[in-house]
Amino acid sequence: MSSNNMSDLRRQNKILRYKPPSTDANPTLEDPTPDYMNLLGMIFSMCGLMLKLKWCAWIAVYCSFISFANSRSSEDTKQMMSSFMLSISAVVMSYLQNPQPMSPPW
Repeated sequence: MSSNNMSDLRRQNKILRYKPPSTDANPTLEDPTPDYMNLLGMIFSMCGLMLKLKWCAWIAVYCSFISFANSRSSEDTKQMMSSFMLSISAVVMSYLQNPQPMSPPW
């Protein structure tokens, strides 16, 4: 083990721990994708609920998953969970009103 330390050519004083850049100093590093997907999910959920379009409800679930996957742990989870529950309720309500399988839009 000691012979292994002697052959180690790394310099201990040059080793620096990585610190991610703070978004306070540079706000352009903040990713707006979760916010956009959250908004799209809510819009598609409302379209799925009001217009009884099943494909809108499924797109809302997809957008909610993307928003959840791309979010940071420090973001507000209440808004994200409400968007997710709204999209799930849009799918459930659209299939409760018309249990037939979804027909292709073309």
